Amino acid sequence: MPARRSLAAGLFAGRAWLFSRRRLRAALRRRPRPEAPRGLAGSEADKRVPGGRLRGDEAAESAGGHRCATAAGEKRGGRRVPGEVAAKEDSPASSTGDGSAGRAAQELRQQLTRKQWRNRQKNKRRQKNKFKASDGRLLASSAADDPLDEQGGPTPDSEVPGRQTSSLRQRLESRLEAARFRYINQLLYTRSSQEAAQLFQEDPEALGVYHRGFALQAAHWPERPVERFVHYLHRRPASLVVADFGCGDCTLARSLPNRVHCFDLAALDPRVTVCDMAQVPLEDASVDVAVFCLALMGTNLREILQEAHRVLRAGGTLLVAEVASRFADLRAFLGALARLGFRLTSKDVSGSHFYTFELRKTDRAETAKAAELRGLALRPCLYKRR
Repeated sequence: MPARRSLAAGLFAGRAWLFSRRRLRAALRRRPRPEAPRGLAGSEADKRVPGGRLRGDEAAESAGGHRCATAAGEKRGGRRVPGEVAAKEDSPASSTGDGSAGRAAQELRQQLTRKQWRNRQKNKRRQKNKFKASDGRLLASSAADDPLDEQGGPTPDSEVPGRQTSSLRQRLESRLEAARFRYINQLLYTRSSQEAAQLFQEDPEALGVYHRGFALQAAHWPERPVERFVHYLHRRPASLVVADFGCGDCTLARSLPNRVHCFDLAALDPRVTVCDMAQVPLEDASVDVAVFCLALMGTNLREILQEAHRVLRAGGTLLVAEVASRFADLRAFLGALARLGFRLTSKDVSGSHFYTFELRKTDRAETAKAAELRGLALRPCLYKRR
């Protein structure tokens, strides 16, 4: 009987010891483990994951395999280790030099949860990929702008590192010059001929900018009105004296055997006489034909047309070509010309872009009031940005 009691007491004591041992293990597991300093990727604390198991690379090394250490933040053993991601970003090599950026990243990592840290890293990768995509589009656009050789490949200039910068600079310069052309063109249509002449005197480069822009615009036209006047004058006697108001590049003078007086606000050709269109250096009744090909530009059209009436001989011809959209009231315009001493002979208003008129000088010029000549006020021809 005493032996049975001693055996039962021993079994009870053994079970109590086993139970207390299990409780101690559970308590040790629940106790928070001291966290290793961030940034020490090779510390012993970072070599184990919760549960005391070795990571995949350490297990491989302990088994005798030769494997290089994986990069920080890589999935190891099926789990991502955020501590090594922080170590990679907080290392001295990624800091600005004094370690302040690394310490700031350390503190931020300690304040964020695991999910917040992953989302932060994902957003950084997305931002980096976004910049890479934009760089790729920029390179593609620059490649499209490069000229091709006869075989369809890029020219040797496109392989130069500075080719992309030069093409971008050329595009910016062309846009700037187009903007200057539109500004000069607007000034010519919204100011008097005296102010326009002063503009070209103060800025000699404005003439080249305007004519280059004008040539680009004329390339889109279905026809050039000056060529129609060239054909018209070829059928007339070569002895006729012509006065070209607003001659530009002197197309009439280069295309006709006639004597042509070329007048413009600035000289693009040696044959041009620079002057105000309302005060040309010609004697009264000294020319047979006066031409205004897209040249009725100033706000003082009455003075300009009266000057053309002065230099024309009796029965002389006035040729006018203008943009169709400038005429708000065609009948009022022709009536105002009749009061200034020009009788309509023929007109062509069938074109979609331009109207042309042929008029004769009469001696019955009226001293019309300004209210009766409102039809001369044409709309300005302003080019839109393409």
